[in-house]
Amino acid sequence: MHIHEFQEIMRTLYFHRDSQRGVEKTFDWLVEEVAELGEALRADDKKALENEFADVIAWLASLANITNIDLEKAAISKYNGKCPKCKHSPCQCTF
Repeated sequence: MHIHEFQEIMRTLYFHRDSQRGVEKTFDWLVEEVAELGEALRADDKKALENEFADVIAWLASLANITNIDLEKAAISKYNGKCPKCKHSPCQCTF
């Protein structure tokens, strides 16, 4: 499955409700899910991690849907096989 296909599944399932909730409240849900992912990382529970990663990507797709952003197109445009800063693969940026 491609990112665009997953985003379309989220659109079919949740767009009506997400668009009514609005950008700010949908973003708040995404932030909450990222926090839950952080908790799962600290707990070192693989099943919880899988669930929270799924929730984060689902809420990200929902937010992209209501802001009319194609996640796959945006990701490929910015990260097309090389680091967007140093333009190398693998990245050679110094931190």
